[in-house]
Amino acid sequence: MTDLADYLSESVREEHIRQVRKKINELSIDYIYSQYISITGRIMGKAIPATHWERLAAEGMQTWLGGVTNVFPDRRGNLIGFPPNASELLALPDPETFCQLPWNKRIARVFCTVFWCREDPDHPEQFLDSDCRGNLKRIQTEFEDKHGLHLRVGCEPEMLWLKPGDNDAPYYETTKPYAYHIDQFEQLSDVWLRVYDYSVAMGLDIIQGDHEDAPGQIELNFQYDWALRTSDRLTTYRQICAQVAREFNLIAVFMSKPYMGMPANGCHHNVSLWQGGEDSLVPLVDDPIPGMEDNFLYRSGGKNKFRDTNETWLPTELGRWCLGGMIHHLNALVAIGASTVNSYRRLNDTGMWAPVGASWGLQNRSCAIRVSSPDRFEFRCVDSMVNPYLMQGALLKAFDDGIDNQLDPGEPEERNFVDVVESGESVERIPTTLRDALDALANDEVIKSALPGHMHEIYDWYKRDEWDRFIWQVSDWDVKTYLDCLP
Repeated sequence: MTDLADYLSESVREEHIRQVRKKINELSIDYIYSQYISITGRIMGKAIPATHWERLAAEGMQTWLGGVTNVFPDRRGNLIGFPPNASELLALPDPETFCQLPWNKRIARVFCTVFWCREDPDHPEQFLDSDCRGNLKRIQTEFEDKHGLHLRVGCEPEMLWLKPGDNDAPYYETTKPYAYHIDQFEQLSDVWLRVYDYSVAMGLDIIQGDHEDAPGQIELNFQYDWALRTSDRLTTYRQICAQVAREFNLIAVFMSKPYMGMPANGCHHNVSLWQGGEDSLVPLVDDPIPGMEDNFLYRSGGKNKFRDTNETWLPTELGRWCLGGMIHHLNALVAIGASTVNSYRRLNDTGMWAPVGASWGLQNRSCAIRVSSPDRFEFRCVDSMVNPYLMQGALLKAFDDGIDNQLDPGEPEERNFVDVVESGESVERIPTTLRDALDALANDEVIKSALPGHMHEIYDWYKRDEWDRFIWQVSDWDVKTYLDCLP
C-alpha cells in the first residue's frame, strides 16, 4: 500500500470525519481553512466550503510544491523549490485538528498532511518529504517506537505589539521597556485579554503572562505538551496574534531583534523526555466544545526521564546523553532555531540575555542550553521566528544520536560567557551569522535527517538566498558610515 492509502485506512479516521460533520452542523460552519505549514512556519492553504467536507476528507485538497516555500522567488526570480514541471500535491485533513475560529465563527480550520499526487512519476501517493508538520509526526512516532519515550515541549513566545507609523517612522511604541511592570502590562490589557480569549477557545491552556524588557513586549505561556501539539499551538497562537493585531490596528511583531540594546524576541524551548502518561481533556470551555476534543487534550502523568531520583540539579544518565546530543549538534540546531539574518543580531548583542557560549550550564543563561529545573533543559538559541516543527524534529534527532552513542556533554559551564567574550578571551561560541549556521547544518547528517529528501535542499536554498539578499543590500549603516568618507 502507498502512504496515502495507509493514511486513509486508519481505523479512527471515518469516525473522526463523522464527528467533524456533526461539529460543522452544530456550530453552523460555512468554510474550512485547510492549512499546512511552509518551510518557514507560515500557514498556507485554501478555504473549502463546509458542504464539501466529506469530499475533502476522502480526496484531499490540491496544492503545489511552491506553497512549501511561501510561493517565494529567489533574488534571480526562480520560485524556490518549484521547477516548472513539478507535480501537484494533495493535502489531506487531519480531522482531529478541526476547530472553529473564535473571531469568525462561520469558519473553522484543520491541519493537513501533505502527499505527492497519484500521478507523480517518482513517488506517487508518498508522504511529501518537505511537509514539515508531517515530518515531525513521523519523527516523533519513530522515536517513541524506538526508545519508548516521547518529547514534551513548553515554549516561551515573546513578541511585540507596536503601532503602525509612517515612512519616516514605520512603527511607534505602545509601552515602556520595563520588564514585569504590571502598569505596562495593564496598558495592553485589552490586547492580551483578546488574545487570551481566542487562545482558550482554540485549546491553548494559558498559564501565565507578563510584560517583558522591550517596548510593547508581551509573553503569554501555554501549558507544555507532546511535541506535535505544542507546535500546532504555537502556530495557532501566531494566527491569533495576527488577527488581534488587525482588530486593534497594531503590528504583531515576531521579528527576533527589532531593537539593538534591548532584549529580543526569544522563544526558548523547554524540553524533557517522558515515559508513559495519558491524554486528558482540559475543560477550558463549556459545551459545546468549538471543535474536536483533541484540541483540548494534554499529556499528563508518566515519568520524567530527565529527573534524577536523588533530586539533584544534575540530569540522569539518559539526560546527559541527550545533552551530549544537543552539544554535539549545537551549531546545526542553531541554524533551525535562529533561522533569519536578523536572528544573529540577537545572538551578537551581548548582555541582553541572549546565549553566547556553545555549552550547557546549571541556571546559566549565557549558555546555549540551560538546565532551568532538575527535570528539563531550556534550549535558548531559539527565537520567535522559529518553525517549531523543524526545531522539535531536529531536537528529537539530536536526542536519538545522543542516546545511541552515549554522547558526553562535558561538565556544566559556570562562567558568565558574556563577561568572558567581552574580556577578549577566546571561547567556543555558537555561530554568529546565518551563513555559518547553514554551513554547520549542511555538514551535519544527523540534524539534516530531520529535513529529509528534498526538504534540506529547499531550506538551504531559501535561507542562503535570504543571506545573499542581505549581503547585496546597501543599508542605512553603509550610507551613514561611508558617504562622506575619503579612503
